[in-house]
Amino acid sequence: MDIILHLGAHRTASTSFQHYMRANARTLAAQGLCYWGPEVTRDGVLSGVIPASGLATATQQLDRARGRIALRLEEARTQGMTRVLISDENMIGSTRRNLRHARLYPGIGERVARFAHAFDGRITRVALSVRGQDSWWASSLAYGVARGHGVPGVDDLDRLVTVNRHWREVITDLACALPGVDLVILPHEVHAGRPEGRLRAITGLAEVPVKAARLWLNRAPDLAALRRAVAARGGDLTQLPEGEGRWQPFDRAQRLALQEAYADDLFWLSAGADGVARLSEETGSDEAGKHLPSGQIGRGHRNGDEERRLA
Repeated sequence: MDIILHLGAHRTASTSFQHYMRANARTLAAQGLCYWGPEVTRDGVLSGVIPASGLATATQQLDRARGRIALRLEEARTQGMTRVLISDENMIGSTRRNLRHARLYPGIGERVARFAHAFDGRITRVALSVRGQDSWWASSLAYGVARGHGVPGVDDLDRLVTVNRHWREVITDLACALPGVDLVILPHEVHAGRPEGRLRAITGLAEVPVKAARLWLNRAPDLAALRRAVAARGGDLTQLPEGEGRWQPFDRAQRLALQEAYADDLFWLSAGADGVARLSEETGSDEAGKHLPSGQIGRGHRNGDEERRLA
């Protein structure tokens, strides 16, 4: 069987994709595709791949997880499945950890290497969605503030902008942990509202269902919701701007710098990503550029230094 991991990332419509997959699980099973979502992966199947403290040793926990996974895969094989698609963005870390370290997925290589071992080296393809850092961090911050994370100050936002870790580093870490595995990168700006296109890009299926393909779940809270959350815990509402709609914590210069970083990431991907990953086949270099934020279209390394200077 082909074993495919969909790793998210967080804040890239992964919840909507998982809902779509659950809604179409029977139809896909008839085509030989077995789906494991968080309702399966977080119900004990993957427990111990990332060791928990206070239990058995890390090695013992991983060995037990390998056994559970092997049994579950054998069950799928005997049912006639030719592909197993596992989708859980928590395999690569958490939004809270990203915010705490002010970095995109620190430790992703070590985590995914443990999953590769847990699946006994049988993973054939891994899919990761990427998103413009200005909107990705804004969505992550809104998600975090609504759940108790402090409202970021000027220094906190500057740290997110100036840290030298972008999607290129995340993807390179993934590739090192998964040698020989097909690594597919899907831009959020293209695939967010098209779970059927994402499924096609991940699996190569020619015919994909469209049921529940236009639902948008787990959206980042807007300013009104954030003010309610901060007020409920007695926080300082002056830290949030007035008005309604989506919260954008970054100023113009910070947004330009983050957009430039994403343009560089996409340029690197469209140029072949040094052979470690490939951009989704539905998105070539020209098409990817069309979905960048205003002012970022068609930019690459050739004029990146000038744009950073202006930012």
